[in-house]
Amino acid sequence: MTKKQMIVPPGPGQESVWDYPRPPRLEDSNRRIEIKAEGIFIVKSVRAKRVLETSHPPVFYFPRDDIRMEFLKPGFGSTFCEWKGMASYLDLEIGDRRIERAAWYYPEPTEAFRGIKDYVAFYPSKMDSCTVDGEVIKAQPGDFYGGWITRDIVGPFKGGPGTGFW
Repeated sequence: MTKKQMIVPPGPGQESVWDYPRPPRLEDSNRRIEIKAEGIFIVKSVRAKRVLETSHPPVFYFPRDDIRMEFLKPGFGSTFCEWKGMASYLDLEIGDRRIERAAWYYPEPTEAFRGIKDYVAFYPSKMDSCTVDGEVIKAQPGDFYGGWITRDIVGPFKGGPGTGFW
């Protein structure tokens, strides 16, 4: 089956990741988002921004004022995104538990993504739970991308086996 044959048509109130643009688009979101790790709310926000890119579920970025920043420590390494620039990583440290590279941010994003400067994104797969308007989300497949899958997003999604060159 080809990728085109696998694309799920969106129903009423749904978005297809195949309708998202490339290069990606940044937009504001006023949805109520919460992230919990080790039984503690790390993020509570209605001021997120989301990045929409073809084949990817949205990635949410949060203002630092909505994050329990005392639990975040500088992480190892960096990666480069052709659209957003150089990303730095943060480890989540709660008590004696350290979750390496749990989050990332762009200290000096490109002009098109200047809106996420000082915002932080989290890998939902590394958290206890992530919710959007009360719905527990599914993490994007794979260990590189940090997309959030809700009932109103349809795919298929990049990240799983065999999707590396989509």
